[in-house]
Amino acid sequence: MQTPWWLWLLIVLASVPVFMMALNMLFFRRLGGRAALAVAPAVSVLIPARNEEKSIGLAIDSVLDSRDVELELIVLDDGSTDATAQIVRERMNGDGRLRLEKAPPLPAGWCGKQHACHILAGLASCEVMVFLDADVRVEPDALWRLSHAMRRGNTALLSGFPAQETGTLLEKLLIPLMHTVLLGYLPLPGVRWTHHPAFAAGCGQMMVVRREAYRAAGGHSAIRASLHDGILLPRAFRRAGFPTDLFDATDVARCRMYRSAAEVWAGLSKNAREGMATPVGIGVWSVLLLGGHVAAPMVGLGLWMAGSPLSWGWTPLLMAPWLLRFGQSAWFRQSLASAVLHPVGIMLLLAIQWHAFLSGLRGVGFSWKGRDYATTP
Repeated sequence: MQTPWWLWLLIVLASVPVFMMALNMLFFRRLGGRAALAVAPAVSVLIPARNEEKSIGLAIDSVLDSRDVELELIVLDDGSTDATAQIVRERMNGDGRLRLEKAPPLPAGWCGKQHACHILAGLASCEVMVFLDADVRVEPDALWRLSHAMRRGNTALLSGFPAQETGTLLEKLLIPLMHTVLLGYLPLPGVRWTHHPAFAAGCGQMMVVRREAYRAAGGHSAIRASLHDGILLPRAFRRAGFPTDLFDATDVARCRMYRSAAEVWAGLSKNAREGMATPVGIGVWSVLLLGGHVAAPMVGLGLWMAGSPLSWGWTPLLMAPWLLRFGQSAWFRQSLASAVLHPVGIMLLLAIQWHAFLSGLRGVGFSWKGRDYATTP
C-alpha cells in the first residue's frame, strides 16, 4: 500500500522531536557530585520577592540549610503588599547571612523582575551570583555544586531547570511541556559548542552568573523591558561574547511555578509574548506541535485500530512523541497524568499561545504581580 504525502509529513513532524530529544539527552546532564575543597566557595544568593508570602519562607530555609559554602543571601522586597517582608525578618533572627533590602520605585521602561535583579546584583559581594525565584527550594549541597560547576569551567552563565512540582490539573498538563519544547526542538550541541545568540536558552527560576561577565554583558539592564529572562539574559551574554550553558537541575532544586489554573494561564500567556506567540513563531510552532504531538499520534493510533497495513510500519514512529513523554515523565519526576494526556496538554499550550498572540494584535495589555504591562513593555 502506497504511503500518502500527508502521512509522510506527519512522520517527519513526529520524527523531529524524537531524534532531537535522543540527541539532547546526551548534553542535558545533571551536575557532578561532591569533591573535597580546601576553602568553602563564596556565593551570593539573590531572590527578588514581590507578594511571595506563600513561598518565600521555604525558599529562605532551603538556602540557609546549604552546606560547605560561604553564603550571602539577599532578599529584595519589591513593593510587596502582603507579609513577604515580615516573613523574611522572622527568618533573619540574628543570622548574619540573610539580609532584607527594599527595592526603589520601578523606573519607566523596566519590568519589575529585571529591575529587582539589577538592584540585587549591585548589592552582591561575591564573584558567583545565584539568582533564584522565590518559589525555588534548593537542596543542601546545591550551592556548592553550582559554584563548583562555575569554577571548573569557563561558563559565564549557567542555568538550571529545577524539578517542577504541580498540583492542579492544568499545572500537570502544561508545566512539564517546558522540557518537551526545550529538548525536542533546541539543538543543545549549539548551546554547548557555540556562542551564537540563536542558541541562547535558560530557565529564569535559577541563573548562576560570574559577576564580571554579568557586568560586561549589561546584566538585567540589557533586558530591562523583558518579561522573559530565561531566554533573553543568556542571549545578552552571548551577544557580548560570553559562553552560557544549561543543565538538568532535577536533583538540585524544586519549584512550583503556579498554584492555580488562573495563574498557569496568566503566567504562560505572559511568557508567550516573547516566546512562541510572535508573528513568525506562532505559525511555525503550531505546525510543529500540532502535527508532531497531536495529529501524528492520533493518526498512528487510528491506523492501528483500523487494522491498516500501514500501521505495521508507521504507527510506532507516529506515536513515538507521545510514548516518549512517559520516559520524560519518569526521568524529570513529572506527573503520569501529563504523559497520558500529552496531546491534550499540547492543544492547551497552543490555545494559550494563540490567545496571547491575538491579544497582542488587539493591543491588550496584562497584569502580573500587581503591575500592569502594555502589549510591548
